[in-house]
Amino acid sequence: MKIWTSLDQVPGDQKSVVTIGNFDGMHLGHARVIGSCVDRAKKRGCESVALTFDPHPRSVHQPGRPVPLIMTTQDRLDAMAVTGLDATLLAHYDRSLYSLSAEDFVQEYLVERLGAVEVVVGEDFRFGQGNAGTVDTLRQLGRMFGFDVTMVTDVVSPGGRRWSSSWVRELLQLGNVEEAASVLGRFHRVSGLVVHGAKRGRELGFPTANVSAPGQLLPADGVYAGWLVREAELPGQDRWGGGQEFLPAAISVGTNPQFGGTNRTVEAHVLGRSDLDLYDEEVTVVFVRRLRPMLSFASVSDLLAQMDEDLRHTAQTLGVRTARRVDPEAVTAGA
Repeated sequence: MKIWTSLDQVPGDQKSVVTIGNFDGMHLGHARVIGSCVDRAKKRGCESVALTFDPHPRSVHQPGRPVPLIMTTQDRLDAMAVTGLDATLLAHYDRSLYSLSAEDFVQEYLVERLGAVEVVVGEDFRFGQGNAGTVDTLRQLGRMFGFDVTMVTDVVSPGGRRWSSSWVRELLQLGNVEEAASVLGRFHRVSGLVVHGAKRGRELGFPTANVSAPGQLLPADGVYAGWLVREAELPGQDRWGGGQEFLPAAISVGTNPQFGGTNRTVEAHVLGRSDLDLYDEEVTVVFVRRLRPMLSFASVSDLLAQMDEDLRHTAQTLGVRTARRVDPEAVTAGA
């Protein structure tokens, strides 16, 4: 998938079926809209192109209430590429863009640069200055500029709720990563560098990778079963579609109230491993199931007993062999 980060990079001579949206989280509703765009482009024999934005518009209009992003921009682009899109225009969202009228936006972005012969959008699509443009507005402009408009109906849950990024954020903030996964179509994850922490876990036999994930949406405080994913150099293997190592992990999200912590952290303990040195490595943490909320215990002994149970429950959830706490003297990270 080609990625353009400005209008100047777009060739301007192609014919395209275009879809437009923020696509944060790339949930099943997004996948339906983009999938329709790709299918329509194949039938027309032209390119499928997505127009998306960075930063998130709400973070620009309400800087005091920035949107907690479900995924990083790179993860979003990766998820969009998997759909089969030919290209994505990642437009910088600022005054020069959001002050355009609906007609000017369509003419400048869709017609003159992207060469739209058809535009595919969802039911709730809004665009132009003050979000005044609707799907009906787009249809009127399509007749003016000579492109078709296809509206894709919403994906709706069995309970009647529309699939949306807002719903995913709500579920994650409740710690309900399993239901969030049913909306996303995959498990929620965060990515970042492994940084040095207080190292209390290693002293207790539970060494953890402290993952810095600024600006990403963390699920509610608690302990989760999941995976720590790292890049793996496999001899003779093409990195595309491979070269990743999935390690079963018990994941803690929270402030570590047992020891008076105040900063929220993401810490992942890989089951049974004392030999991993992940400092300064970029990793991904995948959340599969919440096991319990974050708690304070009457003693360290009580905490250790619960952590032993967390290891057992994690192994059971992930379908891997159970593991005990490791020997603190055997931990090699940072040695």
